[in-house]
Amino acid sequence: MKKIVLLLAFFSLVVIVAIGYLSDRNYEPTIVQQLKQKYSKKYPKDVDHSRFPILQQKFTSPQQVTEACESCHNLTAHQIMNSNHWNWERAEFIKGKGIVYLGKANAINNFCIGTKGNELSCAKCHIGYGMDSTRKIFADSTNIDCLVCHDNTETYAKAGEKGGAPAPGLDYNKIAQSVGKPKRTNCGVCHFYGGGGNNVKHGDLEMSMFEPTKEVDIHMGTDALNLQCVDCHTTKQHMISGKLYSLSSMNLSRVTCEQCHTETPHESDILNEHTYKVACQTCHIPVYSKVNSTKMYWDWSTAGRLRNGEPYEIDDSLGNHTYLSIKGSFIWARNVKPDYIWFNGTASHYLEGDVINDTTKPLVLNPLHGSYNDYESKIIPVKIHVAKQPFDPVNKILIQPKLYSPEKGEGAFWQDFNWITASSVGMKDAGLPFSGKISFIKTEMYWPINHMVSSKEQSVQCIECHTRKNSRLAKLKDFYMPGRDYSPFVDIAGNWLIILTLLGVLTHGILRMFSSKKSKKV
Repeated sequence: MKKIVLLLAFFSLVVIVAIGYLSDRNYEPTIVQQLKQKYSKKYPKDVDHSRFPILQQKFTSPQQVTEACESCHNLTAHQIMNSNHWNWERAEFIKGKGIVYLGKANAINNFCIGTKGNELSCAKCHIGYGMDSTRKIFADSTNIDCLVCHDNTETYAKAGEKGGAPAPGLDYNKIAQSVGKPKRTNCGVCHFYGGGGNNVKHGDLEMSMFEPTKEVDIHMGTDALNLQCVDCHTTKQHMISGKLYSLSSMNLSRVTCEQCHTETPHESDILNEHTYKVACQTCHIPVYSKVNSTKMYWDWSTAGRLRNGEPYEIDDSLGNHTYLSIKGSFIWARNVKPDYIWFNGTASHYLEGDVINDTTKPLVLNPLHGSYNDYESKIIPVKIHVAKQPFDPVNKILIQPKLYSPEKGEGAFWQDFNWITASSVGMKDAGLPFSGKISFIKTEMYWPINHMVSSKEQSVQCIECHTRKNSRLAKLKDFYMPGRDYSPFVDIAGNWLIILTLLGVLTHGILRMFSSKKSKKV
């Protein structure tokens, strides 16, 4: 009878555990349910701008639209003119350099290199009108481009190589009467096309994100939560949260997954323990550049070749430029597995005129700081963009060439294809010395991957990291990871522990058998 009771109790326990296990598979943490409920709500506009009399006038210039906006939003201009989107720079602290003003106004990257002297072309992605090399527009609030961020007709566009001026033929009245909260299209027209084309820079921000499916991004998918950029990148007084670490160095005003999903978003404790040292993106973005290719390598040293005296291009089967006379050679990739680094939210930057003492190894333009022993650090996924870009071997500084000019004969490389004159004019515009000699140096830039988030079913599996062959984290050598790393001492000690445990169990069983026989005899 006693055995039957024990068997029934054991069977009941198994059933209870099985039911709990199976029901847990369909359980979603309350926080996810709350987020889905919150972001599924659609809120109506607070204001109908088409009813304002001041917006009924016939606008003949974009500045007139701005003046009309500022007549009601009379404190907004001050906010915008203190933002980094307007000034193309902000105060940052860089270890070893102190407080510096850093941004597109003065930073050097390894794509189109720099904006100084190239404002007419680069300012297509500036929230103002009429930028040129004098940059006088910064002092005039009527040059603020309200429409580029707030147009909800999705018809507004900037003209090419016009310093940020709007494209011709726009209906300013229709657009001004239809302004509202920024959409993905407002953000994407600049951020998806940075570096001169679709998905050139980021890898996780490109034209497919205008209307992505949930397979591309589980948050922004139109068949999922359909989040807009501003749902995560919240704004206060026109200061937008989020950090682009090609141009930022401080661990401030960041957007993190934990702000919505908390530090313990999983059902499993072992997964929640991973969040202490592993960023959410590391597991939930197994690949980036899911739809369109992203640029992985840019070789400026091959630029300038002509055919019959004219520039030319070569494209691959997907339509990606593999060679352009004005820019050089490129390598593209799609469905890319990220690289992984430790990151604590701070970075350093190569600044204009910084002397490069060691030219035997690649120059990292934006080193991201972190290590296993750093309490603030987590493993994050990154895109590493590699380039060969112009370098002054005498002064040992990177060259910022003059690239764009509307006319030939002004020294711009994209017109005259002469590295010496383009470098001479460009360095003069930047206020930097130039020796007259040009070499090319290998550089790297690190771009954190935060978008193109996959569903939990498509996330990185344990075996992809905890394995000796082709581990995703193979390059991170400053810590021991079970399954990936081999230690003779640990392996031998573990084997002996297993052997001794088995021997202990076997010995215990034998002793119990003998004691049981003796007790029966007694």
